[in-house]
Amino acid sequence: MSTLRDLAEEHTHLRPADIDHLHRIAGDWQLLSDLSFADLLLWVPVDADGTFLCVAQVRPTTAPTAYQDDQVGRIVGGPEVAHLGVAYSQGRIWREGDPVWYGDVPARHEAIPVRLRTAEGEAGEVIAVVGRDTNLSTARTPSQLELNYLTTADDLAQMIADGTFPPPRHPGETTSAPRVGDGLVRLDAGGKVTYASPNAQSAYRRLGYASHLVGEDLAALHRRLAGDPLDGTEASNGILAALRGEAPPRREIDARGATMLTRALPLMPAGVPIGALVLVRDITEVRRRDRALITKDATIREIHHRVKNNLQTVAALLRLQARRVSMPEARVALEESVRRVASIALVHETLSMSSDEAVEFDGIVDRVASAATEVAATEVSVGMRRRGSFGVLPAEIATSLVMVLNELLLNAVEHGFPPADEAEEPPVPAASGMVPVAAPEVDPSLRPEVVVSAHRFRKMLHVSVADNGRGLPPGFDAERASRLGLQIVRALVTGELRGTIELRAGANGGTEAVLVVPLARNAHDGRSQG
Repeated sequence: MSTLRDLAEEHTHLRPADIDHLHRIAGDWQLLSDLSFADLLLWVPVDADGTFLCVAQVRPTTAPTAYQDDQVGRIVGGPEVAHLGVAYSQGRIWREGDPVWYGDVPARHEAIPVRLRTAEGEAGEVIAVVGRDTNLSTARTPSQLELNYLTTADDLAQMIADGTFPPPRHPGETTSAPRVGDGLVRLDAGGKVTYASPNAQSAYRRLGYASHLVGEDLAALHRRLAGDPLDGTEASNGILAALRGEAPPRREIDARGATMLTRALPLMPAGVPIGALVLVRDITEVRRRDRALITKDATIREIHHRVKNNLQTVAALLRLQARRVSMPEARVALEESVRRVASIALVHETLSMSSDEAVEFDGIVDRVASAATEVAATEVSVGMRRRGSFGVLPAEIATSLVMVLNELLLNAVEHGFPPADEAEEPPVPAASGMVPVAAPEVDPSLRPEVVVSAHRFRKMLHVSVADNGRGLPPGFDAERASRLGLQIVRALVTGELRGTIELRAGANGGTEAVLVVPLARNAHDGRSQG
């Protein structure tokens, strides 16, 4: 299904500012649909002959829909959209006409012109039409609630025609807001409550106000109810701002252990301030769960911090033991273990500062690469470079991948650029039993370098660690290699990461290790899937 922007750009000559305004309407018109008990369809003119295209649709949550099928993408002309033509050409709300039938459903047509106000604040030209179509099959005598809903809907419809609804969104404010069914309060021009829905009355009762809201000064009531004077003042100022014709940000009120979210909207049909509409929602349980999640998140971060400290302690003990060991082979083995433990500690250090179980992996790779050049047993100065981005990785992938990269980077530095005396020695016979020949010499004109590359493609992470060193020994077989580091790499890649690894000669000399790791997770067993 094409989006509003796609349809408008493909079929109309609307300006980007016009399309942005239509997006704002579509982002806020569920309110008008629920108050109207009607479907809303956003129509834009296609040709000068009176043809219109439906670019968006919303159904009410308070009444049955007039359309069983989506109307988005439908292009209509002729008598069927004559009411849209009147609203578009004359710039007024069209309410005349008899009910029409959509199959077995009788419906009432209305058409609301959409204006975008100019930079000077004046009413601009009509750019679209909102069709308000009401299912009449369940028509009955309206209750007080329904009458107040419909009256408020008419005021907002006039504000769409004036170009003053929806109000501009505040920076950083989400589209989440109380809905009509959560609780609705209507105020007169003086800020007194003229109507409060039953759900709104219940929400205020949770805050400790047991009396009827009708007749109350809502701004003053918010100041009295709020447990925090600052919150009460902000909530009160929001009501007063709406009465002045402004659109304040959403506010929360905490009192007696309960929390209520409020949204105040000015009512200014034809530019005349007549009061305000206040939507309220009891979010006590939502905030309670938020607090529980914050506590749980802090606990998890503290666990990662302690694991990092414990791993660093283990690394320090291994380093101390390495200094006391006289056998060179044992000392080397302990020092390698120190580096492996330290690389895992890096992941937990990052997780201890993160708000979720995921890490920005680029920084970890850079630190591991820098450490590899410092501790590798080689006299050659090797440069490290990262190309591309790993992005954010889940902890279960990051922990294993950092160990794999640590081993590959150390191997690339130590075996790709060995000390001068070692480079002159003949290579050790390969585990495959093949007779080796002299290893290729390193081009002295090339600066020793290891490049770590990463990119994502179709939910797979592709990683390569390439050096421009002396390359693999002839007859090298990664599957039969006896080095512990390569055994760890193979076990982690094929086991924990459920990926593949290939060691091969680089295109321009040297060695390249290529990894492919799935990023998607199977919900049943927690394993990665390709």
